Amino acid sequence: MRSALILSTALVIVAAPAFAQSVERVTFDSETLDREFSYTVYLPEGYESGDLDYSVLYLLHGANGNEQNWVTSGRVVPTLNELIDEGTLPPMIVVMPGGGNNWWADGNDEMMQTAFFDDLIPHVEDTYQAITEREGRMVAGLSAGGFGTVNYVLQFPDMFIASAALSPAVYDPTPPSHSSAHRSVVFQTDGSFDQEVWDSLNWPTFIDDYLEQDTVVPMYINSGDHDTFDIAYHAAVFYQAMREHQPGAVEYRVVDGDHEWHVWRDSIGDAMVYMTQYASWPRAN
Repeated sequence: MRSALILSTALVIVAAPAFAQSVERVTFDSETLDREFSYTVYLPEGYESGDLDYSVLYLLHGANGNEQNWVTSGRVVPTLNELIDEGTLPPMIVVMPGGGNNWWADGNDEMMQTAFFDDLIPHVEDTYQAITEREGRMVAGLSAGGFGTVNYVLQFPDMFIASAALSPAVYDPTPPSHSSAHRSVVFQTDGSFDQEVWDSLNWPTFIDDYLEQDTVVPMYINSGDHDTFDIAYHAAVFYQAMREHQPGAVEYRVVDGDHEWHVWRDSIGDAMVYMTQYASWPRAN
């Protein structure tokens, strides 16, 4: 049974004449992190009737971000409203967790990956009218959130029906010197960036196991053509590895822009349309 209690530090109703969706900032106790875990959740129009279960998109922010970035800088709510209203997207739940600078990894800081799978997903599926099978889960993210998305898909393909990595920080072999990866405790040993730690948490470590199993997770990948971190190149390398394995279930877009919000804001709608062609539409509960 889903919990009737949501511990929320803020409740913001975003309403326009055509919409009755809600956007809430929520906290819950994470056993893994031994602290409160915050996220923002988008609930679609009609959710309050309670007679449907919805697919859930887990939408990850970049390094040093928070659970509100996709709403404030990414303007994802009007994008969702417009695409759902015109029938291009199914009504769905979007969960935007706050991961700070943990890169969504179990590195030399908090166990954020473990918290995501062991705490956040069970909490969401107990609290909301969510489809709790693979066909009801999607994951996407930008930059460090794209790094997390790629790693989650490669390690746990049975968990997600589709994914999107926007300007993913999938540097191979080494992040550029001005990348925040060099300053994140996640990848440091004794206060300095540790290449071995980076390698252990980066996609080349996980892809062979993904390629050896049968489950395919469709993935949308993009990058700005002037990305300061050369992600257009690094993302293309990763795309090629995926394309050789699942040529009909991976897309790569190079768009005009740098490593900046207009790239992600302008492409998140396209990414969601791609993902939801595989996901379940709302169904009776």
